[in-house]
Amino acid sequence: MNAVTSGSHKPVEKKRTRGRPACSAAVGADVLLRCARRIFAKRGFDASSVREIARDSGVDPALIAHHFGSKEALWLAVVDQIGEQIAPLIDATAQLRSAELSHRERVERAIVLFIDQVFNEPDTGMFFSTAATEQGARLDALINRLVRPYHDVFVPLLADASKAKELKSHDPEVLFSMLTHAISKTVAYSHVLQAFSSLPDDEKRFKRTVIKTALGMLGD
Repeated sequence: MNAVTSGSHKPVEKKRTRGRPACSAAVGADVLLRCARRIFAKRGFDASSVREIARDSGVDPALIAHHFGSKEALWLAVVDQIGEQIAPLIDATAQLRSAELSHRERVERAIVLFIDQVFNEPDTGMFFSTAATEQGARLDALINRLVRPYHDVFVPLLADASKAKELKSHDPEVLFSMLTHAISKTVAYSHVLQAFSSLPDDEKRFKRTVIKTALGMLGD
């Protein structure tokens, strides 16, 4: 198996934003959406309230109404914000299909790029886990705005590698789902892992271990 490390590629260019941003009465829409993301991730759409989101953000509920109009619009704005954050990842993954690498190396590079993104925005995995329990229009929005664009650039890499016999014969759709869910949930719920391992306390070592384990899921 070709070894890939987090230092073997140019990472997705974006500002790193770890942890919870400070919320105050002077917050802008970006930080407000991050606060809303945490509430929706924790409670789900129906159990979340605009008043609670405003309180957590340190703003008046009227400010949320001014910016977004309704809780539904606020939730969709959170999805759009995540979509903007993962756009560079999608572009970088799409470019891998024509990169001068073996099919397997393209898959491995795509996985490392995804792990970079997950560590940059750990709240996204928790939001997605909760939001994926939605039904109807909100689930459609989640799939169409977030999942499908990334799916459509990553799955062809898996299919190409499998066809070229550089990966074991896996179902590309199932492998895509298992890889992305396992990685994002492991990082988003690292506080659960902390009950059994000290790895989350050392971010660099934790990330290296996640990369090595994820690549190991591809098999020999």
